[in-house]
Amino acid sequence: MSTPDFLTDFHEVARIGATENGGVDRQAATEEDRRTREWFREFAQRRGWEVRVDGIGNQFALVEFTPGAPHILLGSHLDSQPLGGRFDGAYGVIAGLHAADRIARRVAEGGERPAVNLAVVNWFNEEGGRFAPSIMGSSVFAGLMDEQLMLEVRDLAGVRVRDALEAIGYLGSDARPQICGYAEIHIEQGRILEREATPIGAVDYSWFTQKLDIEVLGEQSHTGATAMADRHDALVGAAQVIMKVHEVTGCFEPETLVSSVGQLTLEPNSPIVVARRVHLVADLRAAEERVVREARARLLDDFAGIASASGLTINATDFDVRDNQHYPEDGLALTERVAADLGLGARRIRTMAGHDSVAMNRIAPTVMMFIPSVDGVSHCEREFSRDEDMLAGLDVLTEVGWRMLHGALACTPNGGAPVSR
Repeated sequence: MSTPDFLTDFHEVARIGATENGGVDRQAATEEDRRTREWFREFAQRRGWEVRVDGIGNQFALVEFTPGAPHILLGSHLDSQPLGGRFDGAYGVIAGLHAADRIARRVAEGGERPAVNLAVVNWFNEEGGRFAPSIMGSSVFAGLMDEQLMLEVRDLAGVRVRDALEAIGYLGSDARPQICGYAEIHIEQGRILEREATPIGAVDYSWFTQKLDIEVLGEQSHTGATAMADRHDALVGAAQVIMKVHEVTGCFEPETLVSSVGQLTLEPNSPIVVARRVHLVADLRAAEERVVREARARLLDDFAGIASASGLTINATDFDVRDNQHYPEDGLALTERVAADLGLGARRIRTMAGHDSVAMNRIAPTVMMFIPSVDGVSHCEREFSRDEDMLAGLDVLTEVGWRMLHGALACTPNGGAPVSR
């Protein structure tokens, strides 16, 4: 398929859930998510590919070369953050579909027929903006999360994952494809590639990450009638918690640790009532597990001090802990060889963000690649990657996929024995 078709498709998908400032809002299992899924389905069916949807809403397009053989899987996710960017995730899915189409045409035109099959995936709820935790669909696929428990997860409005998927017609029951390798391409969400004018990043490892699920409990009272000395304001305590989460990075060398509180809800959320309960989620990430563990310990001590001084109760529970994942050396070398063969520069790079590949790397040989992000901005409407960088990444993904199909990495079906060729 020609280059303009990829760009046309990318910018067409970007219109689904488009926001006024150039971003998208396609949270998991919403109407906008359904529309992107329909676009994915139609792309595959026009080419005669089988489409499946599994029990957690993951969507697969299957390209068969050798009946009964496992699949090399390409893809990412089409859901977005609220008021998010149009490149995060979607680029990897659309590039995966176009790479698969190029590969299928190459085989049809006489190229060597692979001994294994090819598939493209749109993972459910990678972002975790509506339903926590993130990376849900791929983690269920990889056996890291329980499907039934995840189907019972509720959003802030109380809607379950199960019901949301049923409402958009994408609570599936199809068999999951057996896979023997995975490749994902994504925008960097950082400034390194852009700063160094390098078109391709070969991701070598992911940062250690964990969240803290925090509940601050006080006492509900009248904002006008309650004396200041008599108040037990959960929101004031939560504000102190938020500042401690921000300040803990200063206990380490610069750029060693990142932290944030990105979500907060309070009860009863009335302008004339002192808050009785605040729920928030803190996010800690570092290259070294030791740093995250030390920051966590400091924060728990800080929270105890805040609770004691203000007459509040603060409960903090570990949530969504993910250890470092190191990607296979053979996959890194493959990316570097392909980039060189295509006349493109490449460098090894870590990922601070989580991706579906972090889950998939546990069960199959996995290749993770980045293209540059302008200003390193992501999860916001001005997120941007240039057309020429997307096209270069598509070329690399296509060739990486082709070589994986022909044995460039040891092909291990879902963590089992290598496939004989």
